[in-house]
Amino acid sequence: MIFGFFLCVDAFLYVFTLLPLRVLLALLRLLTLPCCGFSGSRLLQPAQVCDVLKALILVLCFSMMHYVDYSMMYHLIRGQSVIKLYIIYNMLEVADRLFSSFGQDILDALYWTATEPKERKRDSIGVIPHFLMAVFYVFLHAILIMVQASTLNVAFNSHNKSLLTIMMSNNFVEIRGSVFKKFEKHNLFQMSNSDIKERFTSYVLLLIVCLRNMEQFSWNPDHLWVLLPDVFMVVVSEVGVDIIKHAFITKFNDITADVYSEYRASLAFDLVSSRQKNAYTDYSDSVARRMGFIPLPLAVLLIRVVMTSVKVQGALSYTCVFLFYLGLVTLKVLNSIVLLGKSCVYVKRAKMEDKLFERHTATSTSSAKTPSKTDLTRRSTLPGMSSVEHIPSTSHSEPSSSSSIPTSVTTQPTARTDLFPPLLINAATAAPPESHSTSSPPSAEAEQQAASLSKKKEEEEKEEQERDVEEGSESKPKTENKDLLEIDRFTICGNRID
Repeated sequence: MIFGFFLCVDAFLYVFTLLPLRVLLALLRLLTLPCCGFSGSRLLQPAQVCDVLKALILVLCFSMMHYVDYSMMYHLIRGQSVIKLYIIYNMLEVADRLFSSFGQDILDALYWTATEPKERKRDSIGVIPHFLMAVFYVFLHAILIMVQASTLNVAFNSHNKSLLTIMMSNNFVEIRGSVFKKFEKHNLFQMSNSDIKERFTSYVLLLIVCLRNMEQFSWNPDHLWVLLPDVFMVVVSEVGVDIIKHAFITKFNDITADVYSEYRASLAFDLVSSRQKNAYTDYSDSVARRMGFIPLPLAVLLIRVVMTSVKVQGALSYTCVFLFYLGLVTLKVLNSIVLLGKSCVYVKRAKMEDKLFERHTATSTSSAKTPSKTDLTRRSTLPGMSSVEHIPSTSHSEPSSSSSIPTSVTTQPTARTDLFPPLLINAATAAPPESHSTSSPPSAEAEQQAASLSKKKEEEEKEEQERDVEEGSESKPKTENKDLLEIDRFTICGNRID
């Protein structure tokens, strides 16, 4: 949980720190393009195109958020009854999950449409409709999070704290809805990622509530000590409910606690494998696909709240803002370095380095146009057949070996005796000499005995096969370790675009 939380922090800080710098580099490339000359098929690299699109979405949504009055929304929510606010908050949580799942599909479609190869005929709508849909989605999601923050702010400022108590008890209702259900390993992995995302989002909402309250009290430090106990209660209830929920889920489903180290290794594998030189987007997008965390709406709302709460006037204030930005860049770089080092340690500890190299070799071989001879031979062999069957039979060129008894499978093709029981074969081979040496009544009895033996053997084989199938189906979810990597990175969202 802590590792995933810092992954979300890194993806969130990227929007404020490195994204503006990357956009400036992309614009500088566009300005210096006439001087340097045009060489290549693209004006910008695919990653730079995605960065420019993200920056445009942020700027447009921030300008649109100025038309939304936060104070009017706060007083509108404050005038509602407690039960109505409790229902509204529950509906907002469900809507946040649905918006996250649908929004990542929209953003992925936009990035792919903007960076797809232009040689082939376009199979979808253009970039501009996708861009307008993405702007509309981020704006609506930011308003949704603003309503959540306003509801939480009303709960903090209520006199009897009844609404805050009801909202905290909502976390314990989550235990009832998830503990007594059947969970597999991959389902628990999805729920863990969702809990990480919800925890980080709740912390950002608490930060927004504190900023709004401190602004109303003219940044009086005494009021901060009034807010801290409520903030502490919300954080402790969130963490305690997650601990209790995961403890009982692992107890009731016979899942060991070591599975969380596998989950951590899977997140570390995503982080390490997405650190490629020619990546289309930043590795934070892989975090968004895995956890369902989209930083753009949160970033828009936080910028809107900070710009209205903090007044920047004078050269000293701008200097402090610049120093604060340098501190954020330093924190982001330090967090990225620590996360990458820890991810390498976790991948080595889980012995997943081979899968990392296999992914790189698979991407390199997929770019080749013609397959090699070894690939053709590998494709021609079926998984259930041995390589002996694909070797040309030498019995046609060696007639002397056909008369003698075959000593190996390669000298002469024989019938596959592994499909039949050994007792039946022995009985069939031993029946002819017995029939010559005895009279007809004993031969009929021998045939009946052989038939009864074969029936018994076939029944035993069927029972063994059924046992093997049942044991295989029961042990499959326990023995498969690669299923976590094969889970779609959209754990609670849609399909991934490769």
